[in-house]
Parts: sequence; structure tokens; C-alpha cells
Amino acid sequence: MANATLAADDREPWTSRLRDAGFWAEWAALVGLVVLVVVFQVLNPTFLSTGNIASMLLAAAILIVLAVGQTFVIATAGIDLSIASTMTLGAVVLGQAYSAPWGLPLSCLLAVVAAALAGMVNGVIIAWGRIADFIVTLGMLSAASGLALILADGKPVTIIDPALLALSTGGLGIFGWSFVIAVVVALVAHAVLFHTRFGTHLLATGGAPESARAMGISTQRVKIAVYTISGTLAGLAAILLVARIGAAEPASNTSFLLNSVAAVVLGGVSLFGGRGTIIGPVIGALLLVALVNGLTLLGVSQFYQPLAVGVVVVLAALLTRFQR
Repeated sequence: MANATLAADDREPWTSRLRDAGFWAEWAALVGLVVLVVVFQVLNPTFLSTGNIASMLLAAAILIVLAVGQTFVIATAGIDLSIASTMTLGAVVLGQAYSAPWGLPLSCLLAVVAAALAGMVNGVIIAWGRIADFIVTLGMLSAASGLALILADGKPVTIIDPALLALSTGGLGIFGWSFVIAVVVALVAHAVLFHTRFGTHLLATGGAPESARAMGISTQRVKIAVYTISGTLAGLAAILLVARIGAAEPASNTSFLLNSVAAVVLGGVSLFGGRGTIIGPVIGALLLVALVNGLTLLGVSQFYQPLAVGVVVVLAALLTRFQR
């Protein structure tokens, strides 16, 4: 009898956690991903086929890289609205440099540098100019898009390079090289965020900026750094994008911006700063890709897909109210 009572007491914390909205807020992305996989597999057995899984992981790679960059910014209570346009600018620089021709390695390096500079400009204006991040990155969204169109003269540049195309066609089983790169980026980001002094300063800047400054943390440098990181990762995402579609497109795709923010929200990162995670946005990105892929396999019109994504994001945002 005593053992039964003790066992009941041991179970009580878990059952109470299941009734706690905070528990579901913490695990919303993972629970949602599992539910989607089960539902779509039941409705369409090809959903978990090897080919489809490989396709989803390849599609998720770009979004994962962008979501990691967005996580660094949002963890400081900011937001980067220019991340998709910065990626487009990086892709165009890659295309123009490759056409010069300056070779693939130098072209990729210039793409990352151009995107990183755009991110650094955001950070400098926000930190030193004391202008709201929303306004600054909104301006950069337009500026980067315009510059990309000017450099490319509005024309896409086709890039057929075996080394670049291998990122989207080669890999380790179902894990394409693009996805492997995205996983490496996520692992490095996790180490930086949770196992370095910079990561501690970053979270302190987002959670309590006044206290961080009182402790001697240069919040201005932290903000410049996170926007530069966001730009750098947007440049890396540009390389993966060009590898996937085989061309440098000057037209910006705003869905990458919306989905990068959505993945971060789904992943449980606080929009008010001071609380971050890397695995959460990665799972959030996988969830969004799985949602769109599953709806496509079911023959749902593309007009309804953004609606479904929007509903999921709003529900995730409501759950974040209960986060501890």
C-alpha cells in the first residue's frame, strides 16, 4: 500500500505538467511536428518515403540557417525584417561574381561578405543611431532588394557548377549536404549561445539591457554582432538557395522572412528577448516545411497553404504567453 502511494506521488508531477499550458508551450514545435507526421502519413503513405523525406530536409536547410540567424537577433529583443532581402542580395553578388568570372570559391565568399555587411549596417544604425530595429531592417529590406535588382539588371543568372550543385544533389543517404551544413550551423550556434561569454552577454542584453550595461556589458557591440551574424547566415543561405535552384534570382522571396520568424516563434524563443534556444527553431523550421509538403501531397491548393502556416504561427504565439 505504501509503495502504491509512493508511486502515485511520483506520477503526480508528470500529470500536473500535462495539465500545465506552459508544458505545451515549451514543446509546441515538437508535438506539432509529430502530430503532422502521423496525420500526413495516414492520409498519404508516400509522406515518409525516402525520397520525400530527403526533399523536405533539403527544403528545410535554407530555412534552418535563416531561423538560426533570426534567433540571435530575436534573443536580444530585436527582429531582422531584411534577412530574406539580404539573402537575395548575397545570391545576386554570387551570380555576378561567378559570371565575371571570378571562380566559385571567391564568388561564394563575396556573397557571404556582402550579406554580412548589410547585417552589420543594420546593427550599427540600430546600436549607435538608437533607431528602432523594425524601422532600420524594414529600410534595409527595401534597400537590399533594390540593390540586388540593380546589380542583376532584373535578370537571373544561371549557375551550372558541379561543386555547387552537389550541395543539393549529393549527401549522406537522405541527408543532403545542404542539410548537413544547416545542422553544423545549428550546432555551432548552440555552442556559441550557451557555452560562450558572448552568448551570456547576448541573452543578458535581451533580457535586462539596463542591468547588462550596469555589469559592464557593451550592449551596442552585442547588437552589432547579432545583426552581423544574421547577415552572414543569410549569405550562407544564399549559397544554398543558388545551389538548390541553379540560378541567382534578383527577386526577393518574402516567404523566407515570414517563415524564419515563424520558425523562431514556433521554437519557443521569446519575442521579448532574454530567452533563446537553437533546437526549437530548427524543429519549427522542419514543422513548417512538413506542413507545406504534406498539404501539397494531399493536393491542397497553394492558396490555402499560407493560411495554414499563419494559423499555426498564431497558435504558437498564443502558447508563448504561458512560457516560464
